[in-house]
This record gives sequence, structure tokens and C-alpha cells, in this order.
Amino acid sequence: MHYPYQIKSLEAYHEAYKQSTEDPETFWANVAEHFQWKRRWDKVLEWNFTEPKIEWFKGATLNITENCLDRHLETKGNMPALIWEPNDPEEHHRILTYKDLYHKVCQFANVLKNNGVKKGDRVCIYMGMIPELAIAVLACARIGAIHSVVFGGFSAQSIADRLYDAQAEYIVTCDGAYRGNKDIPLKGVIDDALIGNKTVKRVIVCTRTRTPVSMIKGRDVWWEDEIKKIETLGLVDYPAEEMDAEDPLFILYTSGSTGKPKGVVHACGGYMVWTNYTFVNVFQYQPGDIHFCTADIGWITGHSYIVYAPLSSGATSLMFEGIPTFPDAGRFWDIVEKYKVNILYTAPTAIRSLMGFGLAPLMGKNLSSLRVLGTVGEPINEEAWHWYDEHVGKKKCPIVDTWWQTETGGILISNLAGITPSKPSWATLPMPGVQCLLVDENGKEVTEYEDGIIKGNLCIKAPWPSILRTTYGDHERCKKNYFSTYENLYFTGDGALKDEHGNYRITGRVDDVLNVSGHRIGTAEVENAINMHAGVVESAVVGYPHDVKGQGIYAFVIQDAAAHGEDDMARKNILQTVTRVIGAIAKPDKIQFVTGLPKTRSGKIMRRILRKIAEGETENLGDTTTLLDPGVVEEIKNGKI
Repeated sequence: MHYPYQIKSLEAYHEAYKQSTEDPETFWANVAEHFQWKRRWDKVLEWNFTEPKIEWFKGATLNITENCLDRHLETKGNMPALIWEPNDPEEHHRILTYKDLYHKVCQFANVLKNNGVKKGDRVCIYMGMIPELAIAVLACARIGAIHSVVFGGFSAQSIADRLYDAQAEYIVTCDGAYRGNKDIPLKGVIDDALIGNKTVKRVIVCTRTRTPVSMIKGRDVWWEDEIKKIETLGLVDYPAEEMDAEDPLFILYTSGSTGKPKGVVHACGGYMVWTNYTFVNVFQYQPGDIHFCTADIGWITGHSYIVYAPLSSGATSLMFEGIPTFPDAGRFWDIVEKYKVNILYTAPTAIRSLMGFGLAPLMGKNLSSLRVLGTVGEPINEEAWHWYDEHVGKKKCPIVDTWWQTETGGILISNLAGITPSKPSWATLPMPGVQCLLVDENGKEVTEYEDGIIKGNLCIKAPWPSILRTTYGDHERCKKNYFSTYENLYFTGDGALKDEHGNYRITGRVDDVLNVSGHRIGTAEVENAINMHAGVVESAVVGYPHDVKGQGIYAFVIQDAAAHGEDDMARKNILQTVTRVIGAIAKPDKIQFVTGLPKTRSGKIMRRILRKIAEGETENLGDTTTLLDPGVVEEIKNGKI
């Protein structure tokens, strides 16, 4: 497969960026030409950020699965589309070619139809990381149903809230899931979530762990039995449903500040074009590359860079059921070696966690197949960047530090591997079509450089194809959250720095900025400095009320197992490091050593909980059940300084 829109030089990047901002309609029409449409668009783009109303490829119709599967059958039918590596390294892996995947998606599309699912229906998918999860996602897209994948670690209450919000009538789940040394009883959680539910008509259950489950007559059916029915009926194909470019493809819930889940809606046409374009360019994808994105399909990263982008590009996507530290901390490196992985895309959290195990797990592992490394989910601190570069990439692999959000659908700011320069801990340049600017509190653009840097709140002034279209069932919330803070701008909620070369560095959520003695200090900046100290694995910084400074800095720090010595001495050394890296103004007032941090299952630190502990508000910490390890909160509370 040929990608005429793949950028091959720094000059070509600048040219593409210029064209995409001066004449976005011609630019994106040229990219979109290379996809399969059932009907061509009447107009490439119509938009305003006041309602907001954004329409890309208006009037066009398509089905994204024809672009992910059907169009590759002739030339790549026997090439691996999905490689699946199980949680247990002793269990046999699975390889699905494009033909296999096409067949299984059509089969399950028939199952969905047979069970009453129609175009526009919402299907909740709550499964472990097995190929059937990707199959279910694509089968929904094939019949025009809107999938809403919920990460297989959410609680029954979280699922119940999402089912209610989406008014979902169908669920696809598994009996259970394997994750590290844990067995997760998915079907049992679904049963609890359905107590009192009046909308769900059918639950399709795939066998994975053979955990005993209760099957309710008339509601619950086995995936395998339903497949047999389709085989008996002799149904082999499923003609892809014709979808409008602006029809919803999926809803993905993201935590809102109100606690009520916020269903981000992405549309078929623009999302397809953008995820493919960013995949091919950021990772500089070459035909035949094995692409290993370590995310879960329950998150946006998995939707975009395990399923839709690699498959629409005709790539081979590697899907891993387990975790990086099971059965030991060398698991990622074993997988890279086993499948000769070329592109590894993972989270800074995973990198920092693996750094804590030292270099032994990397010893003797052949990582020579790696060509491109990537990070996603949060800004990567310099120490982790250098460790990744030196010990994983052997200083031969460009690292793409990608910044984006659930709401953006795909990567917005990143260097292009080996094409545009990288800068440790900087996301660097915006993708073509992404018009960033930094504004102050009042929405006025910041243009004055101080020491070669400008600081501000990161906004975007025009739509890119995969921008969210609405929040499901509540357009007002979409408008209020993203388009009302600053007039005619999409507000990312993040603060950023920009250097004189146009590179961006994300400093963290704007609400994660401290005001210490009138100085604005980003928590990410302080954390980065603390993490540079030898012996620190990870840290989280929050503000708390301080009599003199207004806000003091409270740091929660995880030390390396090998670090020994007095806590007081360790504190002094960390303070010295922060002073050296940022200046005395950023020195934490309190440092509490902890063994873990409260994290969501995607690796995001719940600073809200830490902030309350630092402020002494330990009675009302809110819901901690969705944390990876809720027990860590008690330990932190008991150790409060």
C-alpha cells in the first residue's frame, strides 16, 4: 500500500503545514482521495466553534471497516492484521490475517444483527484484551451500531452509569479476563451493573477464563453458540452499512469534573482520515512493520492506534493481553524480540515503572528490530526519555512524544519519527492542520518570549478532522467544557510552553498549576525535577494552603528499592536537585515517601485525591474504587506529614 501523503522531509512537513492551514479544504480533500468512499463529499469542511458545529466531508458516505478490511483483501489477504500475545507466555499466541479478520468481523456482524442490533443502536463492550474485542468493535462499525467500549477494570457502578447515559440496549462481554496474576470476573461485574437496568435486551458472552457465570434465560447468550447459528445459516459475508461521514462511530467515556461520565462522540469520516494520516506520518510506518501499541482498547489510544489506524493503513497490529511486569519485568522486551517489533508505542508510566527494575530485565534481549519508539498519555520526563532512548532504542530509534486527548481522536502534537527534530520531554511541532496558540487567563494570545519561551493555556483555533463532535446526549456540556472558556477557540485544558522554533511542551492540566508566592509553577515541572534525582522512581506534586506563600508544594515520592539511607538525607538531596533544576522557588515544602501512588488503570495519577490528603481533607476523598490499587490511599493517609 502506498501513502502519497506520507511526509518524507522537514521541508515537506513545513510545506504540508502551510498548505493545511492556508487551504485546509484542498489539503484534506487530497488526503481523503486515498480512501474508499461510497459517495464523495459535497463540501470538505463547514464549521463554527460557537454552537459548536463541525462537519467534515459533508455529504460523503462510507464504512470505515471497508477501509480497514475489504480494500486490503486482494493484496494483503494473507498478511497478519492482528497478532495477539496472551497474558500467560506459555499459552499459544494467535495470528489473524486480513482474510481471517474480515471473515470473523462479518460473522459477528451477522450475530449482532441476529440478536436485534440495528444501525444507530449503542452497544457496550466490556472485555479483556483478546482478539474478540477488536472483532466486536469492527462488527459494530460494519453494521452502523455505535460502540462504547468500557475498560475491563471499571466497577459495576461505572458501567451502570455509562449504560444509562448511552441508553445502551446491548452488551458484549467475556466470562472473565486475565491481567497479570489476576482473574477479573467481567460477567459478574456486568450482572451487578444490570441490577435495576430496564434498557439492556441482550448480553453476548465470550468464553475466555472458564469462570463459572450465571446466564439469565432470554437475556444472556454465549458468543460461541451465536457463531454456530450463523454458520448453520451459511452466512459468510456482511455487506457494510452505508454511513454518513458525520454519523457517530463510537462513544468513549472520559472522567468529567462533575463525576458524571462524559461520552465523547467521534464521527466516521474525519476520524478515519485523521487517525490513518497521523499513524502513517508520526510513526513513519513502512509496509511490513510490526506495530506494538501497549494500550488497552478500552482507552482512546487503543481505539485509534491498535484498531482503526493500523488496519486502515494495512499494517500489522500487535495486541497484548497482559501487563509489562508479568511474569517478570522483561515481558515487553520478550514480546519485541519474539515478534521482531518495529514500532513500540507505550506510556511514560510504564517506562518509569520498568526503570525501577534496573537493567537486568533487558539483559540478553534482542531489540534490534525496533525502529521507532513512542510515548503517549502524559508528558515524559527527561530521565525516562533518556533511559528509553539509551537502553531500549540503543540511541538508534527516534522517540515520538505524542500529545493528544480522548477528545481529539488522534495525535495533535508530535515529532515525526526521524523526519522532524525531537527534543526530550517536548511534544515538539503540531501536525499539519493543527493550529495551536497559547493564551493567558483572559483569552488574549501570548506572543512575548521570555528567555526564548512563551507560556500559556493551549488552545486550537480551527478544527482538525477527528475533533470530537459532541458529548453524547448533552451538547451543552461539550460547548461548556471545550468551547466556552475562550471565544472561538477549542480549549485543551492544558498549559504549555512554546520555544522560538515553534516546539510545544505540555506542562500539565491548567488546574495542576501552583501559585507559589505569586509565581506560577507547573506540577509536571516539579515532578520532572524530582524524578531526575537518582533513587527516585516516580513522584506526584500537589498544592496545599500555605500561610506565607499562599500555596505550598507537597510532593509524594516513590524511592527506588535500591535507594537506602536516612529519609531526612534523601529529602535534602531531592530539594537540592529541584533547586538545581528549576530554582529554590520550586522546592517542595513537604516530601512524603510512599510505596505507590493512586492511579487509574490507564496509569493516570489521581491528583485530586492527593490534593485532598495534602489539604488534610481525608474524610471526603470521593470514589476510589476505579483505582488500580485503592489500598495505597490508606497508606498515604496514614503517612501524611
